[in-house]
Amino acid sequence: MDNPPRLAWQELAISRIETRTPRVRSVWLERPAGFSFQAGQHVDLRLTAPDGYQAQRSYSIASAPEDAAGIELAIERLEEGEVSYFLHEVAAVGDTLELRGPIGGHFVWTVSDPAPVLLVGGGSGVVPLLSMVRHRARRGAATPMALLQSDRTAADVLYPDELAKLAAAGDGFRWWPTLSREPSPPAGFGHGRIDAQLLARVIRALGAPPALTFVCGANRFVEAATTLLLDHGLPPASIRTERFGG
Repeated sequence: MDNPPRLAWQELAISRIETRTPRVRSVWLERPAGFSFQAGQHVDLRLTAPDGYQAQRSYSIASAPEDAAGIELAIERLEEGEVSYFLHEVAAVGDTLELRGPIGGHFVWTVSDPAPVLLVGGGSGVVPLLSMVRHRARRGAATPMALLQSDRTAADVLYPDELAKLAAAGDGFRWWPTLSREPSPPAGFGHGRIDAQLLARVIRALGAPPALTFVCGANRFVEAATTLLLDHGLPPASIRTERFGG
């Protein structure tokens, strides 16, 4: 059997930068002709220093596959992250970055997949899930979908205005944000970590058990959320996970 072709590195220019939260900023790269991907996929970024030293990290794509204007990556600033430090403190519009991708074939969703769909994201783990939400919206799909989003404080929540607007459209998308360290959450936000009761409420709101569930976040978050989903009786084969961190 022939080996699959290796993905080639290509240089893309930064077209836009926007601060999302105190620790996350979005970086848009110019989208080259022929670059196609599925919602949920990621890319590799590589930096090369003048002395030849290289650092490489993977980042999920936040854009919808239909967004032709650019490739949005939401970068969380990590204390010892070489690539994230550069993208937060040094990178500017017009700079070029080396990109390879798209990558991943399991943690992906299209509007033709079975429904309902449950998305569970912790912190920056919401980024590939947002690509799925945006894909649904760009296609005008009525797929029943719920996003359960967990963050520490309101300041940490990614894309709140966009998600609130999409949920208010009344087309079958529901947004359930919850805050674990906010004593007095803003209106529309829950308080506390994701637990069995909250999960059951979200699934009831979907109208039927989810045919597919996508969970993304730090290791501990994904493990805890997956345990809750299995305890609720969801089939293991219907749950797809993606995790990061130690």
